[in-house]
Amino acid sequence: MGVLKKFEQRLEGLVNGTFAKVFKSEVQPVEIAGALQRECDNNATIWNRERTVVPNDFIVELSTPDHERLSPYSGQLGDELAGLVRDYAKQQRYTFMGPIKVHLEKADDLDTGLYRVRSRTLASSTSQQPPQQPPQHQGYRQQEGYGYPPRAVPPMPDTPPPGAARGGYGAPGPAPSAVPPTRTRHWIEINGTRHQISRSTLVLGRSTDADVRIDDPGVSRRHCEIRTGTPSTIQDLGSTNGIVVDGQHTTRATLRDGSRIVVGSTTIVYRQAEG
Repeated sequence: MGVLKKFEQRLEGLVNGTFAKVFKSEVQPVEIAGALQRECDNNATIWNRERTVVPNDFIVELSTPDHERLSPYSGQLGDELAGLVRDYAKQQRYTFMGPIKVHLEKADDLDTGLYRVRSRTLASSTSQQPPQQPPQHQGYRQQEGYGYPPRAVPPMPDTPPPGAARGGYGAPGPAPSAVPPTRTRHWIEINGTRHQISRSTLVLGRSTDADVRIDDPGVSRRHCEIRTGTPSTIQDLGSTNGIVVDGQHTTRATLRDGSRIVVGSTTIVYRQAEG
């Protein structure tokens, strides 16, 4: 069973169902949980082959209405979220510099349903085996908006790469003279309008908070997600009507240049090109 599923099941039994009523707001606990997982993945620092350090001190900023709704349960929710981070780290073989803490804070600049996650690696004064050099992200790092799935941390190389500045390799050396890799551009076309994919994930849906909003009654608020990579893929996000890729009903599919995606009554063409 996945870490997020276990987290949801634990929440269901808290306070005789109080959480189920509270979390009918726009911000769902599983969204915050997913954001914390991504925060670990995005800020993982490889020290050596056996140790990858991730943040252990998190602040989740919420809008005023969401914070007022959740603050009476912030202690229990913070403990559950910290437990989820601990379980996820064990699954990914991550380690921490100190105890895991998750705090909820109010942010006046956020609208209802939006959240922001900040994190840092905070060393414990009682740590028995501290790394030989301090982590590079002592200040909080920030992740805004709605959740995106975790990105895999690249494997540790057998030998330190030339000029490496992270993972305990020491001071950077001269940059190697090499031909830069060819960059692949990704975009989608909807009714003749081109939407560039500038990051690793793109959420499509009817909600104004989706990365690309599709005004179609047959499209769910968060309908599906495109993940660029080698290869690129599309994943259904539990939509009502599902997705059709190149004529096949599916929940997940590999995309190629020219793939046709149908959501509701809207057709999307996926494109990619080198350079």
